[in-house]
Amino acid sequence: MNIPQELKYTKDHEWVKIDGDIATVGITEFAQGELGDIVYVEVETVDETLEREEVFGTVEAVKTVSDLFAPLTGKVVEFNESLEDEPEKVNNDPFGEGWMVKIKFTKPSEVEDLLSAQAYKDIVGN
Repeated sequence: MNIPQELKYTKDHEWVKIDGDIATVGITEFAQGELGDIVYVEVETVDETLEREEVFGTVEAVKTVSDLFAPLTGKVVEFNESLEDEPEKVNNDPFGEGWMVKIKFTKPSEVEDLLSAQAYKDIVGN
């Protein structure tokens, strides 16, 4: 299973790429594998400020719907609109073209609470 070392992770199986005060967020390879074929990604929180662990959207797979949680407090500044027409990008490239949102985070200290790649590996038993 691919768990890139340079990313941070949440216990909710999301990955986070930090670039300045912008966090790009998606779901991990483990999560998309557990969900199965992704058929729809819904994010209606663009331009909203969310607290850490608030729901920013949902991902719908053939067998279930799961909430997506903000890994950091901040404003959702962008949604990967290509997922509206091609939600399968989440399955095919979860760490690349399958990213979901960008959050301009406002509490940098929360980054320290995210999991390292090794800590996430320990959770998923990899």
